[in-house]
Amino acid sequence: MPEGDTVWQTARRMHDALAGRVLTRSDLRVPRLATADLSGRTVLDVTPHGKHLLARIEGGVTLHSHLRMDGSWQVYTTGERWRGGPGHQIRAVLANSEHTAVGYRLPVLNLLRTADEERVVGHLGPDLLGPDWDADQALANLLKDPGRPLGEALADQRNLAGIGNVYRSELCFLASATPWLPFGELPDPERLVAAAKRLLEVNRDRPGGRTTTGSSNPGRRLFVYGRAGLPCLRCGTPIRSADQGEPGRERIVYWCPRCQPGPVD
Repeated sequence: MPEGDTVWQTARRMHDALAGRVLTRSDLRVPRLATADLSGRTVLDVTPHGKHLLARIEGGVTLHSHLRMDGSWQVYTTGERWRGGPGHQIRAVLANSEHTAVGYRLPVLNLLRTADEERVVGHLGPDLLGPDWDADQALANLLKDPGRPLGEALADQRNLAGIGNVYRSELCFLASATPWLPFGELPDPERLVAAAKRLLEVNRDRPGGRTTTGSSNPGRRLFVYGRAGLPCLRCGTPIRSADQGEPGRERIVYWCPRCQPGPVD
């Protein structure tokens, strides 16, 4: 599931493969961009911002994409077989003489002027993995609505950028609070903000896959996320799950009813 750490890793792979090189192929397979051709231009950099990817290209142009739930960018060497999915799921191809970046199932793909990037990322809070990170501002954003449920507040990218479904459930567990606890009732909220940054930073650089427990065992990497019905790793109580999302946008959260006392739904 793409969250801030996954997007950061994707941007790094794309940057290493494309930046400083001239595009020999550009194929944007969405109707409004079908006639756009970026070939012959140099890729300047590929930068993540929260869950957004910004590929900046010579001539003041940025290719903006968002992975949401199912999207991905895969990088291949020249001649390597593409394995990210069937051809009809490809939305973008950017290639140079050595590498090809292929975007699969991208729900958001736009071309805009680099000077106008604020149009697509300007609403975001401080990026947990970005140069704009400001813990005090992130905390202030979260405290603007002290009655908002903790899980919703953490997942709102306008407060702080990079947390998705996995991290919000795990952070609520680490805070010993249910996802429905009003944020203003959380003791020491600054510790939770610091924990969020620490988790994403550790997993950004972790080669063996995401973990919040410190374990590399596949069944013990996460405390609660995806473990409904299984025993809590800390106390043995069965983990519970429920929807905590906007109408029409299912967002399942997980929690331990013993380790995380507080309101439920």
